[in-house]
Order: sequence, then structure tokens, then C-alpha cells
Amino acid sequence: MITRTLGKNGPAVSAIGLGCMGMSGLYGPADRTESITTIHAALDAGITLLDTGDFYGMGDNEMLLQEALKGRQRDQFLISVKFGALRDPMGSFSGYDGRPVAVKNFLAYSLKRLGTEYIDVYRIARIDPNVPIEDTVGAIGEMVQAGYVRQVGMSEAGAATLRRAQAAHPISDLQIEYSLLARGIEAEILPTCRELGIGITAYGVLTRGLLSGHWSKDRSLATGDFRSRTPRFNGENLDHNLALVEALRAVAEASGVTVAQIAIAWVLSRGEDIVPLVGSRRRVQLTEALGALNVTLSNEDLKKIEAAIPAGSAAGDRYDPNQMAHLDSERKQ
Repeated sequence: MITRTLGKNGPAVSAIGLGCMGMSGLYGPADRTESITTIHAALDAGITLLDTGDFYGMGDNEMLLQEALKGRQRDQFLISVKFGALRDPMGSFSGYDGRPVAVKNFLAYSLKRLGTEYIDVYRIARIDPNVPIEDTVGAIGEMVQAGYVRQVGMSEAGAATLRRAQAAHPISDLQIEYSLLARGIEAEILPTCRELGIGITAYGVLTRGLLSGHWSKDRSLATGDFRSRTPRFNGENLDHNLALVEALRAVAEASGVTVAQIAIAWVLSRGEDIVPLVGSRRRVQLTEALGALNVTLSNEDLKKIEAAIPAGSAAGDRYDPNQMAHLDSERKQ
């Protein structure tokens, strides 16, 4: 397995990480046995970075990981945890809490659910506008000093917020959406991260399945699948975006690879400081995603990819309006 470093001074991790969100309901029902087997297959293939959130399935995802990781040596993998999201019994999101006392409370529950003595990278999922980022990051830093956390990460933060956070405590990496259909970080956020020595863990590299090459207009979504509320998966937006995928398919097939593999390979090609997270819920998806590590893109290939899906060509926002409002990365700073 090829490795990359999370930021200038962070840990070495596999060049591709496994995002576990889809294993706990946000994409509809998942097969628990297959999810655990997929985590095992990822570890056996050399993946060392596992990403979760304490609000994925209201803690279910962390407990799933604990079950899957039983018997594995703790120093053979890293766990990245997002925290801070507030949810109600219906599953709706009601805000984010970045107060220092909340940081330590969330952490205590995550350590218990994961069955671990420490978390490798800990980050607030969305910036709490009511709490200075210095306070939130400072509280995580205290937990680093206490031995409960190894690295402080960030998620969906804008450039100005990143600077403030880095001044309060060294940041290993920024987790943020980055794909052929989501390139907003290239203007300011990515250059700022590189200036500050902050790595990127890129989620949504297949745009939640849209760039997998397996999506169709007629696909029905299960109850609870949040993609049903996502603008890019609806109406004329979906038609437009699927046309972009078909243009990319032509490039992929000419290179003898799949749409998913060329999309992941493109993210990998953006820099050694970028680690894509793949949200595979099944072994067959994982196997296809790992094939991207064997794809080498020439300058001519990159030109063809850019022509198929030009920057800014996606139709529809990344999230529904309520979720977009929580993205510090989307605010003008």
C-alpha cells in the first residue's frame, strides 16, 4: 500500500482511506455483516485510515467499528472521528456544539463506543458559529496533552478559520469534499492548507455514488437515504450531472479503467498531501476503488478528464440549503 502523510508533521497513512458513514444508515439500510467484512478487507489490503463520526447512526458507526476491529493491533490503523453534530430522535440535524465542555463530553462517549484508549484524529464536523474556533481547537489540544487524542483535525473549514485554528494548535489535516464535481477548495482553501502544512482528507470523491459509473436516473433511493434531499441527485440537475459522468466514462473506457477508478485517480493526482476517502459499503466496491491506486494519469489523460468534466460544471449544490448553511468552507471570508 502506498502511504501519504497527513499534513507536514502528521502521521503516515494509506494513500486511500475508508469512510464508514454509509455503513450506518445515512445511505439507507446497510448489511452489518458485509460492512464488517468490508472493513476487514480494507485493513487486509493495507488501508490504515478509518473515518467515522459520532453522529453516524447515533453512535452505531463507532460501535460497528469496535466490533470490526476486535483482535486487531491498535497500532496497525488510525481512527478519525468527527463530532459536534446535534440530532433529534427523528434523525434530523439541529446544529453543532463546539464548546470545550461539549468537546470533552463527545470524546468520552466516542472512546467508550470505539473501545479504544485514544483517537488518532479528532475534529468538529462543522464549525460552531457561536464558539470561537480557538476554544474548540484548544479543548481538543488539551485532550492531546492528556493522551486521549493524537492529532487535531478540521472539517469543512474556510481559509480564515484554518489560519485561526492553526494558530491555536497544529492541525494535521482538513477533511473536506473534493472531487471532479466539487472543486471549490482549489481557489483558496487548498492553497492555504499547503501554505500552513495542513493535509487534505478528501471525502465525496465519487460524489456519494454519482461518479461511481453505476448510478442511473431511474434508481430509487431507500427510506432515510439523505441523497434524496441533495440537489445534485434531483430533477434536471441529475440529468445534467449524469451526462458529465457519461463523458467521463468515455475517457475511462479508453484507458481501460472504470469511471470510479479514474475519478479517484484524479483526486490522487492532485497532490501527495491529499488522501481520498472511499465510502465503500461492500467488498466489490472496495476492490474497484483500490484499483485506482494502479491508475497512472498522463498529462494528456488529465486534459481529457478536464474536458469531460470542466471545473464548476456540476449542477446543484453539494447539500440541501439547511446543510449548506452550516458549511464554513462555503462562506465568504
